[in-house]
Amino acid sequence: MPRIIGVDIPGNKRIEYSLRYIYGVGPTKAIEILTKAKIDPAMRASDITPDQISQITKILQNDLIVEGDLRRSISADIRRLQQINCYRGIRHRRNLPVRGQRTKTNARTRKGKKVTIGAIRDKTQRRLAAKEA
Repeated sequence: MPRIIGVDIPGNKRIEYSLRYIYGVGPTKAIEILTKAKIDPAMRASDITPDQISQITKILQNDLIVEGDLRRSISADIRRLQQINCYRGIRHRRNLPVRGQRTKTNARTRKGKKVTIGAIRDKTQRRLAAKEA
């Protein structure tokens, strides 16, 4: 199980798929990295040499923003949107969909579990609910 930039990548998979375990590296970036390093994408991750690992690491550190730096920059961008009170920042703050999706139905992933809010018709139940609140 090779370790690249503090991430254990699975050794039993092809290197082009193993590189995707690094945050910020997708299918296109993985192939781009391998072509720059002159490594065969069909090679297993467990078969790559320490020299090849250092080549991949050098490319990731110099050319791309990945892992912690990428996470930090994304969270800083979201924080900036919230501070300037723009529409997207408000949507982030309220945990609602940011990119114009509907919320009347759907949006459960973002909104969380459905909470039913309704009137209590029975007077005794209403008094109990008022005492709890």
